[in-house]
Order: sequence, then C-alpha cells, then structure tokens
Amino acid sequence: MNLKEKIRVIEGFPKEGISFKDVTTLLKDSEALRFTIDSMIDSLKDKNIDVIVAPEARGFLFGVTLAYTLGIGFVPVRKKGKLPCETISSTYELEYGSDVLEMHKDAIKPGQRVAIVDDLLATGGTIESVAKMVEGLGGEVASINFVIELTDLNGRDKLKKYNTESLIQYNI
Repeated sequence: MNLKEKIRVIEGFPKEGISFKDVTTLLKDSEALRFTIDSMIDSLKDKNIDVIVAPEARGFLFGVTLAYTLGIGFVPVRKKGKLPCETISSTYELEYGSDVLEMHKDAIKPGQRVAIVDDLLATGGTIESVAKMVEGLGGEVASINFVIELTDLNGRDKLKKYNTESLIQYNI
C-alpha cells in the first residue's frame, strides 16, 4: 500500500513555509491504519520489546495500539507539569527556544528493552530527549519507529546510535 496517498499535505500550516503532513487522514482509513500498525508490529515483533514509550499526542495514537497488540506496557511522555507523580525531565531545542518533556520516574525498569514510537521524525530533538530519559532510568532503546520521516531535516543524525525506522519518507 502506498501510505503517502493516505497522508494529507497542507501547505503553509501552521505557518508559511511549512508543509504539514496530516496523519488524521491515515487514521480514518481503516485499511491504511491496519497496514500502518501491522507494518510497525512486523518491525518490532522480533526485537524482544518490553515496553513502548511515546510522546504526546500523536505518538500516543500509535504507541498504545502497538503496545496492546504486542501484549506489553505503554509509557506516556508528556509536556512539563502534566504527569501526576514524581518525574524525570529532559529539555530539547525547538526552532525558537526550548521545551521540556517528562516521564514518570518509575516508568522504566533497569534493563527493559524499549521501543520509542511517534508519528513523525523531523529534527529528532523530541525523540532524542525521550531516549535520554529512557536511558537515564536504565532502559535500553531497542528501536525507534516513526510513521513519517522528513529526510531533509536530518533528524536521523541525532538518532544515529539507535535502530531507527520509518514507513514513509518525504523530502520537504
């Protein structure tokens, strides 16, 4: 299946010069959604993953589904101040400033094999931040999986020490 045909591209959103890749059109297409999840499962099933970790919000959509299908746990990563218990945090750079992500301090057990999942790889800063938290808690990042990768932004460079896979690639 050509998943690019299932992604809506919106020019100039959220600002001029951006070509936004909208996964909601993929999500509402039952065949495309099943193909996407099945493809990601195929990539993960032989990696002995103990838990899926995903950042909000679109990462949750894919991460929870993968965790359920694999019969393993799911760990949410949220923006600062959104998790109720003791957390660890990681700061990452944005185009104009920085942001902070948090994960519960007891979310990962030492030695657990983790797959980090998100909808889109752009510059890699968000997922690099998530990987640092996983490793800080003693987890092993066994795989990083995306639905979409914007290859021209070179996000893979920040993740080169990890097994990183994407289903769809765009040159922006």
